Amino acid sequence: MIRVSDIRQKFTDILEQVEQRVLDPYLLKHIETPIIDEDKLLILLSIMDGLELSYKEVKNYCLSTMLIQIALDTHEQNSISSDDEKSRQLTVLAGDYFSGLYYKLLAESEDILVIKALSEGIKEINENKISVYHREADTIDKLMMSIKRIESSLLIKLTEYFQGDAWTEFFENLFFVKRLLTEKKQYLQYGSSLLFEGLKNIIFPYNEQQSTNLSSDQQQDLLMICDRYINKTKQLIEKGKNQFPYLNELLEQRISFILDRAQPIAKTFVEEG
Repeated sequence: MIRVSDIRQKFTDILEQVEQRVLDPYLLKHIETPIIDEDKLLILLSIMDGLELSYKEVKNYCLSTMLIQIALDTHEQNSISSDDEKSRQLTVLAGDYFSGLYYKLLAESEDILVIKALSEGIKEINENKISVYHREADTIDKLMMSIKRIESSLLIKLTEYFQGDAWTEFFENLFFVKRLLTEKKQYLQYGSSLLFEGLKNIIFPYNEQQSTNLSSDQQQDLLMICDRYINKTKQLIEKGKNQFPYLNELLEQRISFILDRAQPIAKTFVEEG
């Protein structure tokens, strides 16, 4: 059984090393703070901690994967960042820099098969990002599947390589819910988000030619669609938890926190005001 103190200590150690590499003082003056998804790091660590790997190997794989994930997220940030040209250029360079750190770490390990597995994940993420940004999906299910693949493909390819397939569906659903909650929050705050623009294109395609504004009923329709996927996926996560004989306490806490945020639409409207 994994002791919580061990997981917590390892998690803190690896997170600090990630932060040392990506939180460059100069870059932070000109770009948004890079996104470090601590839940993805915790999932990675939890999966690998149960394998016959040395801590040095676990740390290297977690660090490498987080760096390339941050690079991908940084490039995605650039697509929705400000119109400041210098900021946009530095954001691109920052993403490229994080990619370079990833390749350097894995090159030093000389683990060609892991590089291949992660490269397949990167390819799948980029393909789905193109599909979402170009609004190629013609059904809601296709759009949602692309969002899910963007969030999880990297981890899926890595866990498949290490034969940790039992985790795949579980964390895929977990990160899907996280992304939907983020998109929903952004839409409620700013009236737009990548997911909701895609939904609008599918449900109200005529609106792009006529007006960018939706009626209150139309906005509520989009929010209810998003909530339907959140609630359905939340049920799958809760069911999936029971299939694991043991989840470390730190991971249990994070899962509970995420699921507690998945509230029905009526409650969301009350809280958001």
